[in-house]
Amino acid sequence: MSEAKPTPPGQPSPTLKTVLELGPILAFLAAYVWLRGESYAIGGREYDGFIVVTGMFIPVLAISNITLWRLTGRVSRIQLVTLVMVVVFGALTVWLNDERFFKMKSTIVFGLFGVLLWIGLARGQSWFRYVMEGLLPLTDTGWMILTRRLAWFFIAMAVANEIIWRNFSTDVYVIWDTFGQAGSMFAFFMSQYRLFEAHQADPAE
Repeated sequence: MSEAKPTPPGQPSPTLKTVLELGPILAFLAAYVWLRGESYAIGGREYDGFIVVTGMFIPVLAISNITLWRLTGRVSRIQLVTLVMVVVFGALTVWLNDERFFKMKSTIVFGLFGVLLWIGLARGQSWFRYVMEGLLPLTDTGWMILTRRLAWFFIAMAVANEIIWRNFSTDVYVIWDTFGQAGSMFAFFMSQYRLFEAHQADPAE
């Protein structure tokens, strides 16, 4: 029976890292289930449960990212962009007491990522390769193919988010926001296994 590999010095345990990355999302879902359908008077204004949960989610996500940065010395660029979008659109949601701003957050994020990837492709570059910081061992051709597919995927996710938040209940949107998006991303990368096999970079490089 093989022994578990020790955590490198100065790095958090895999369990702690997972809690910091997924904890805020699961906390958002749990708080929404608990407060859904309720309204609260705060500062002389009435807020429904979704907006209250959104206001609570902003500092939780910020603290999680700051803690992750203090422990590992880095936060991925995607996590940083997502945090900025959550802070901006979450603050607008609470300030204007309008849940639509938070719901359209994912449309902006996915749309922005998709457009940026297409700009890079037009310049003959894979900006996704820069974001991933060499974590995937692919050839130059593999990176370009993957980036093109991912650019289309992000545009499709932006469209899907618009359709869901505009046409379905908040309950459906919360499930999509917490599980649907992550599940779709996982399914996308799993579906690229043939690309990874065909364009795997030489380990010597």
